[in-house]
Amino acid sequence: MDNITHSLLGALIGQTGLKKKTGLAMPALIIGANLPDLDAACFFWLEGVEHLAFRRGITHGPPAMVLLPLLLAGLLWGWDRWQASRGKRPEARLPVHFGWLYALAFVGCLSHPALDWLNVYGIRLFEPFSSRWFYGDVLFIIDVWLWALMGIGLWLSFRREKRGGDWRRLARNVLGLVGLYIAANYAISEYDRQLDTSYAETISSPPPLAFWERETIGVGGSGTFFRNGERVGNSPISACDLDAAREASSQVRAFLFWSRAPVVDRLEDGSWRLSDARYYAVRDGRFSVILPEGLCSEPGGG
Repeated sequence: MDNITHSLLGALIGQTGLKKKTGLAMPALIIGANLPDLDAACFFWLEGVEHLAFRRGITHGPPAMVLLPLLLAGLLWGWDRWQASRGKRPEARLPVHFGWLYALAFVGCLSHPALDWLNVYGIRLFEPFSSRWFYGDVLFIIDVWLWALMGIGLWLSFRREKRGGDWRRLARNVLGLVGLYIAANYAISEYDRQLDTSYAETISSPPPLAFWERETIGVGGSGTFFRNGERVGNSPISACDLDAAREASSQVRAFLFWSRAPVVDRLEDGSWRLSDARYYAVRDGRFSVILPEGLCSEPGGG
């Protein structure tokens, strides 16, 4: 999911009352909820689509869920000590307890892969022990309804806290509504998958705004994919020697490692484009790669 969603969830968890467990609790939860996205730094050294094979992996797996909260808790604890040594520590801040800082950073970090699993992009939950991708097919990567629900809930909780009301219970109720919203979307996706059993597998892709609808991607035979009943790609995947393409290009190798529904198009200039049925409409190069020359041919040898 996007970082606004991760941040809102971290803050909402804090408003359930956990922010009173230690000083700097909210930074531990909010930063922790975003910390696994440290892998976005890969854009500084990777080229083309290589980021697809790197992201949502090593910083989202079990070792990272232990080490990243420890790093964050240490930095926050050190920041509190540094401020105290210079007489700049805010008087209103609660005493900082390292154990609680680590626990809250851990909760924040765990919330990140839990949310990332919900969309069709995928996440490698057990990296580096396993590079298998997992997909929830539940929410679009940016869900404005979730923004609204958590954003309004947070605002009401903060306002109630300021006025001396029961802000903890309100935040817990909002978290419950978030859970119900996610469960409802899961049910919609499951129902969509059951509508047409003619496909070997069905990818139920939520659209950006109409959360109650789904773009159905059906997995046919011989590597063919159908989006809402229409075939994706103008050539069969078997028209290209993808094994040779992997060996010849790091870009292709990275793309195929990430791709869930690879499709091939013969372009007007004679080149061949490899893309993914989930993001077939995206034509800015983020989710496609041009295959090396000489590795594809029209069916029948043309």
